[in-house]
Formats: sequence, C-alpha cells, structure tokens
Amino acid sequence: MPIPRTTGRAALRLGAAALAGTLLAACGAGPESAGDAGGPLTLTVDLFGAFGYQESGLYAEYEQLHPGIKIKQTDTEDEQDYWKSLQTRLAGGGGLADVQAVEVGRIASVTQKQADRFTDLAAYGAGALKDEFAPATWSAATTKDGKVLALGTDVGPEAMCYRRDLFEAAGLPTDRGELAARWATWDGYLELGRQYRQKAPAGSAWLDSVGSLNAVMVGQQKERYYDASGSLVYENSPAVKAAWDASVKAAAEGLSAKLDQWSPPWNQAFSSGSFATLPCPAWMLGYIKGQAGEAGKGKWDVVKLPGGAGNWGGSYLAVPRAAPHKKEAYELVKWLTAPEQQAKVFRKQGNFPSGTRAIAQIADARDPYFSDAPIGQIFGEAARQSPVQVLGVHDKDVADQINNALSEVERKGTAPDTAWANAKKAVKNALG
Repeated sequence: MPIPRTTGRAALRLGAAALAGTLLAACGAGPESAGDAGGPLTLTVDLFGAFGYQESGLYAEYEQLHPGIKIKQTDTEDEQDYWKSLQTRLAGGGGLADVQAVEVGRIASVTQKQADRFTDLAAYGAGALKDEFAPATWSAATTKDGKVLALGTDVGPEAMCYRRDLFEAAGLPTDRGELAARWATWDGYLELGRQYRQKAPAGSAWLDSVGSLNAVMVGQQKERYYDASGSLVYENSPAVKAAWDASVKAAAEGLSAKLDQWSPPWNQAFSSGSFATLPCPAWMLGYIKGQAGEAGKGKWDVVKLPGGAGNWGGSYLAVPRAAPHKKEAYELVKWLTAPEQQAKVFRKQGNFPSGTRAIAQIADARDPYFSDAPIGQIFGEAARQSPVQVLGVHDKDVADQINNALSEVERKGTAPDTAWANAKKAVKNALG
C-alpha cells in the first residue's frame, strides 16, 4: 500500500532510493547479476516504497538458505515515478529487474493490457499456491485464460492512526472504544475534528491532508472508478462523490494541515505534531515508525475506521518476460510471499498479509510502538469485512488526478467545481 502504496503505498527511503531506481532503469541489471566467473548469482528486486524485506531481514535469510544467491534491491519513493520508469523499460525490453513490484491499482493494467510482457508464473508451479491467497488477491493477478502474472505481497485494510498526546492536550478522549463509538460515521469524525480545532495545540491540525481522507473513504466501496462491466464511471459514482464532498468540506473548515502526502514537509510533520489523525492502511504503520522515530513510540495509537471497513492499497511481485533469471526470480517471489514471510513483515513493518494462513498467524499481534494496539485484531477484522473492490485498468491514474485536484482546493484555494473540472480533464489526458 507498501504504497504506498502516493499509492497507496509510499516509501521509507528517500532521495537516494529514488536515485537508485533511476540508475537501475538506465543501466539494467549489469554484469554482476549474471553469476559470471563462478561468483554468486545476483537477483535484482525493484520496488516502490517500504515492502519491509530488508527491514525484516528476509533477504539475508534467503541468502543463507541459498548460498549461491545474492539479492540487490532498488526502490523509488513515488509510485507514479516508479510506474512511469517501469513502463519505459517494459516497452524497450531492457533495464528490467528480475522481480518488479506492481501496485494493486495497476494490476488490472498488467493482466488486461501487458500480459505479454510478464512471465506466467504458473509455468513454474504457481498454480499450486492458489489456496494460500485470498480469492480477490489471486484473481486480480490472473488473466482470463489462466496466466498467473504476480503473487500478492500485502493488502491495505484500513484503520485510523491518532496521536494520544495531542488528543489529551485538546481534551478529547483517547480510549479506542470510546473513539470508535464517537466517530462511527464520517460525520462524527469531522465533528470531533471541529472540537479538536477549538483546543488544539498550536500548529496542529485534525488530519494531514484531505487527499488521505478521500483515499480512505473510496477504499470502503466496492465500485469506485469502474463498474463491474469495466466501464469508467467515476464521474457519476456515489462513492467518489461522497468522498469528494467530505474532503472539500474538511478543507473549507480548516481541519487539514494542507500537507501533500509523501512530500518532505509531510514527512517532517510526523515528529512535529502537525496533525492528530491519519487515515491509516496497515502498511502506513511502518512509514509512521520510520518518520516519527523512537521519539514517537507510545504517542501513536490505532483504532477502528469511521464508516466501516475498507482497503487502501496493496501490492504484488511479478517477473518480467525479459527478466535475466526468471526461474530463480520466481523461487524468490514464492518464498517472499509465503505465509511465514508475510507474517514476519507484518510484525516488523505493519504490511498486512494477503495470504490466508499468514493472516491467521498474526491475529494476536500487538504493537508496542502504537500504545500496544491490537493491530492483528483491528486490521484482521477490517480485512475480513472489506468489500471485494472492482479494479479497472486505470484505477491508479483516476485516483491520482482526483487527489491532485483536492490538493488544488486545499492548498491553492481553487473552487471545488473548478478543481473537479480540472480533474476530469487530467483523467482524460492520462487515459490518452
């Protein structure tokens, strides 16, 4: 939602990580990946954001289990930048890693438009893994003719992260149960925000950005940008309208810190207390830890999301058709997405498993950093209750342009109707 997956999925690594991804795109895998002169075979893994494999020690563990293998990871902070670079490399056939990540909002594009550019993992036995994954995760990465083009890493069940210390300073309740009851609806959430604004510590807003509010609300709906027939319906979608209306209301009432997600000021705000709540898919936990650091331990907490369960983000690992070491890459992907490894990443990083057995393994997980919140229970219930979303070929493109339009409203004071018109034009341009 690793995502972060801008996606739903963002990154823990900044600056240099983006440069590394650019260098990989320009230079390709390089001779070190070929296992020349009897040296180890280097498998390259190209990601966006914080998948948690290095942080959880999984690469080192895999290398110990496979003495002839070395793993080299690169990643890019912004998923949009990552996807553009990947598209360029797929079109040219060069500079591709052995393993490439795909954000859930792009997976329909892979299965419906780019199947010839990715390896059918069923040729290496992936079909036997079907029961290891949630049905929606598995089917989304499978073509109509049965090709398995990727394996799921994580999904993005949603909750709300909040700063207990800031709530207390503003005279708001900090108990999870009381908060869940007070903001059972989004209207209740915004009303608490108005109360927070009246007594908030100086320089602190209710939420980080209206873009995050919009993303988490549309994630609660089955149909958002496309309908079940594959038609683009975002302009008349009740789900999109409800999320847009709530977001522009929050902006108009000054409830937002006006921070563009994944920007340097947004990253700095995690430790400065610039916002009290953050719509929070599971993968966001690792991001918060990385930005707030040790000083944030015990200040943050996690509670059930207003308005019902939803999903924001999630990712897959795929092997390009032009990958240098397809069989070895598949074996790595299979291992990284196995239940045991998914559970390890969740306990370390917060990325919620896409595998059914892994979900069972982490049901009792608690997180001391987040005030000992029962994260296994909170996110597990959200994952079970979340609707199976309709995914379209350009889901991510539509979401990005709507988010850009909300940023215009929030930061530039653009009238909502004008911003919505701009979003529609941008979507049309993005879809070509």
